[in-house]
Amino acid sequence: MNATAKNDAVVLDKVVKRYTPNSPPAVDQVSLHFASGCLTTLLGPSGCGKTTTLRLIAGLEMASAGRILIGNQDVTHLPATQRDVSMVFQSYALFPHMRVSENIRYGLEVSGLSPEEMNNKVDQVLNLLGLAALRARFPHELSGGQQQRVAVARALVLEPQVLLFDEPLSNLDAKLRRQVRQEIRELQQSLKLTVIYVTHDQEEALAISDTIVVLNNAVVAQIGTPRELYERPQTRFVADFMGEANILPCGVAPHDASHAHIRIADLSLVVPGQCDAPRSGHLAIHPSKVGIGSATSGAGLPGQLRKVSYLGDHMEYTVQTAVGDLVVHDTRTQQPFAADSAVVLCLPEEATVLLAD
Repeated sequence: MNATAKNDAVVLDKVVKRYTPNSPPAVDQVSLHFASGCLTTLLGPSGCGKTTTLRLIAGLEMASAGRILIGNQDVTHLPATQRDVSMVFQSYALFPHMRVSENIRYGLEVSGLSPEEMNNKVDQVLNLLGLAALRARFPHELSGGQQQRVAVARALVLEPQVLLFDEPLSNLDAKLRRQVRQEIRELQQSLKLTVIYVTHDQEEALAISDTIVVLNNAVVAQIGTPRELYERPQTRFVADFMGEANILPCGVAPHDASHAHIRIADLSLVVPGQCDAPRSGHLAIHPSKVGIGSATSGAGLPGQLRKVSYLGDHMEYTVQTAVGDLVVHDTRTQQPFAADSAVVLCLPEEATVLLAD
C-alpha cells in the first residue's frame, strides 16, 4: 500500500460518503492506494463501509467529498460506464434466459468490436476459466461454483484495469468456498490482475490477499499484509477481529528501545513494543499461542478450566484467570484436560502483542 503513484491502479484521497447531509458518514476521510497487479482486500464487520468503498470505486455511488483516481485519471464524477473497472457481485447477477457464452458476451456488445473479435474473446475466457464445455448451458443448469466462474469470466472479458469483488463467495458452502477462492487467487496471480476484494471473512482475507485493509466504523483501522495484521495488530479491534485474540489488561513500563515490561497479575513479561512511561494497557495473544499445562507443570498464569470443547483438530478451552477468561486452542486432543481442572497458562513473550489503545 506504500507503492509510488505510477504503480497505483486506484487511489482514494480523503473520500467521504454521506447519504444525506446530516447523516453519519458511511465512509469517512478514507485515503488508500491500491497497488497495480495485487489483490487487496477490504475487510471488516457489517456496516463498516467496505462495500460502500467498493461501490464508490465502481461508480455505483458518488463521493460526497474527496477524489478517486483510476490509472491516474480523476474519475470522481464519472459514471460507472466511464470507469475502466468490472465488478463481480455477491448474487452473480447472471441473466437466467441467456446461455453461458451469451452472458459472457453481453458486456462486449457495446464495445464496437466485430462479431468475430467478440467470439474470440469469449472463447479465450471460457478456456481460461475451464468453462468451454459449459458454454451452451443456462445459469440454472450450473452449480454455485460454476455460476461464480461465469460471473468472473463476464467481468474478465472486458479486460478492465481493475476487477472488483463484492462478497463473491458468501453464497457457497464452506468446501466450495475454499476451492473457488483459491481459483480466484491463482487467476489473479497468473494474469497479474489488479483486484479489490470485499469480505467479512477473516480466513478468506488471510488466504488470498497481498494486502488487507481493515475498516471499522467508516474509517481505516489498519493496513498490512495478512501476516502483519494477524501477528502484529495495533488496536484492540483489529486484534479481536483478526483471529479473535485474547485481550488482557496489563501494567506497562519501559524496558528498552524496542521492548516493554509487562505485568499481568503476578506474571512478568518482556514483550516487543515501546513504552515511554509507566501506564496501564492491553496485551493480545491468539488462542493457539497460549500454552496450557497442569497446575503443577511450572510457572505461568494460574487458572480454572470452565469449558472444554472438542473441535476435531484441536481442543478449545475457556480458562478463568485473575485477569478474565482466556480462550486456549490445544492440538493435543487425545488426553484433554477435564472441566474444572486447575491449570497454568504460558504466554510466550514473542507471541504477545502490546496494543496501542
